[in-house]
Amino acid sequence: MAGSVSFDWVCEQLEQATSLDRLEARGTVRLALKQAGLEAKSVSAGEMKVVLEKVLPGELTSRGIDEAGLCSRLAGAVMELEDDGPVESPEAVFKRLGGGS
Repeated sequence: MAGSVSFDWVCEQLEQATSLDRLEARGTVRLALKQAGLEAKSVSAGEMKVVLEKVLPGELTSRGIDEAGLCSRLAGAVMELEDDGPVESPEAVFKRLGGGS
């Protein structure tokens, strides 16, 4: 299944920066997206930024990967990608994750 531009980009970056292979990187990002109620095929850059900040660090840590700022760097860079997903504010995603009222 094809993913959005931001999904594919984040997976490629994880594959290059960590010991994860292609399938592991894609699976890890898919699990993080699932926790946020999002899908790989339609996640926007803004939504991916929130996932990188709030969910993915925990997923990487649970796999024994010391992300040491990797997710923050990716979160900053992902916003430079062409936004290819549905329009939803990062605040709405965070609220859905249970962090807002």
